[in-house]
Amino acid sequence: MTAPSTRVRYAARTRTHFDVILALFCVVLVVSNIVATKGIELGSGSWSLGSLQLWPVITDGGAFLFPLAYVLGDVISEVYGFRAARRAVIVGFGASIVAALTFVAVEHAPAASFYENQGAFEAVLGQVPQILLASMSGYVVGQLLNSYVLVRMKERTAERGLVARLATSTGVGEAADTLIFCAIAASAIGITSMGQFWNYAVVGFVYKVLVELVVMPVTVVVIAWLKQREPGYWDDAPTTTD
Repeated sequence: MTAPSTRVRYAARTRTHFDVILALFCVVLVVSNIVATKGIELGSGSWSLGSLQLWPVITDGGAFLFPLAYVLGDVISEVYGFRAARRAVIVGFGASIVAALTFVAVEHAPAASFYENQGAFEAVLGQVPQILLASMSGYVVGQLLNSYVLVRMKERTAERGLVARLATSTGVGEAADTLIFCAIAASAIGITSMGQFWNYAVVGFVYKVLVELVVMPVTVVVIAWLKQREPGYWDDAPTTTD
């Protein structure tokens, strides 16, 4: 009988930046789902075109951070391929589910006699399951479309046309994501009319696309930096994106 080894062992850790980007991706997603429970109205007065409310602008707390999820999704898709992007979507989905289940469990746990904020806790975080459903439905469809379009365009142009594929994939992904999210989440943040709904959806789409366009120079620099430093990127060996 062989004696057990006394050597201290650890699994090998591949030298890559993917794990850091994936961690940021999950944090952005989970935090965005929490803060999206707050509806935000920017501006005073009221301007309407028929039933469409043009002013004030209606959005939610997720607008502050969620566009970064698509920036990170673009980076993952461009540098690591569709398979890695699909993995990020799945891991982010799992992280959000864990967060939502934790909020539900804590909400229904008996409050301490000295805890006076149970009502506030329920009012804010009690909406998270509906927001989560909205976010996850839009996020899965939008991110997979975003990644698919970017990767398919890259198969045609190789390393050329980066800005074009970033902009195109973002537009397609954000359109699907925003429409699905707003359709499910609108009632959770207090939207009651179709005019408010279309304000919410159109403003959300335009805002998120504009944010990605504004930060695109940074995205391009980050992508170039990663391509130079990730092992094997410039190797001539064939790669797969499925």
